[in-house]
Amino acid sequence: MITLLATGGTIAARRSARGLTVGAAGAELLERARTVWPLEVDVVVRDVEGVDSSALTVPRVLRLVRTVREALVTSDGVVVTHGTDTMEETAFLLALGHDTERAVTLTGSQRPFDDAAPDGPRNLAAALAWAASPTSRGTGVTIAFADAVLPAIGTHKAKSLGLEAFAAPTRGPLGHVDETGVRRHARPELPAPILPMDAVDLPRVTVVPQYLGADAAAVEAAVRDGAEGLVVAGFGAGNTTPPVTAVLVELLGAGLPVVVTSRTGSGAVAGLYAGGGADLAAAGAVMAGDLSHWQARLLLAAVLARGREGWAGRVRDWLGAAGATP
Repeated sequence: MITLLATGGTIAARRSARGLTVGAAGAELLERARTVWPLEVDVVVRDVEGVDSSALTVPRVLRLVRTVREALVTSDGVVVTHGTDTMEETAFLLALGHDTERAVTLTGSQRPFDDAAPDGPRNLAAALAWAASPTSRGTGVTIAFADAVLPAIGTHKAKSLGLEAFAAPTRGPLGHVDETGVRRHARPELPAPILPMDAVDLPRVTVVPQYLGADAAAVEAAVRDGAEGLVVAGFGAGNTTPPVTAVLVELLGAGLPVVVTSRTGSGAVAGLYAGGGADLAAAGAVMAGDLSHWQARLLLAAVLARGREGWAGRVRDWLGAAGATP
């Protein structure tokens, strides 16, 4: 038996005079999915949200994490329908707390429920088939979209409107689901859960982007506003402008956690350049491997939820166990 948790998103949206509005219930989504190909599995449907995913908050997603965990006690797997805007972040938070062989799969659509050629029914049919298959055991949290099954860790939304909305550039698909059935190509690295299961919110971690001529104003403003940690979306392999580097080195010296990602959207990061990334690495910043800024933010926040002491070692250990760093 599979539990389907419906949270809204484009897959459940209809057109209105105001724009797309979430309105289709989980039972309607399942009915459509069953027309794609035979689904020989019992499905229990629960409507737990009904919003566009841009309206979700960390506390609401943490509630969803607990709901998924409860559903896994009595289910062979869980499928979550979700908006694509923040799907990569919800999937990652679920992965940070995942501790079972049973699969959790997120899916959604780029076209609304009432579109003449919706992609949601096929995506949901694939997600249900994946979650129900013995092949999915031990694959953790995944995103099923456009016939591909991607690992939650390292996946990001790569197209604003195209049907192949998600990509895991350095990892690739774990499998595919289509008319021929379920095919698994790889098994992901699954680190031990690090998310406190009783958390109702997470410490504030702010993402600070780098761009041509960036000064330290955004970094300083983030700290004034109460950020307990920073993620820097660096140039290239993790570089920063000289003024940003200088302030970050000072903040690291004062004990503020700093994680570095790449604004390129693909590939790992490393402290290579003097006056930039190399100085940050030497001062104690953690290079986030192939994680996006948004996933690195949640990882750092989850680590800080257990306290600041030893934060860098705990982040590095998790990254290594997840295959994000050597």
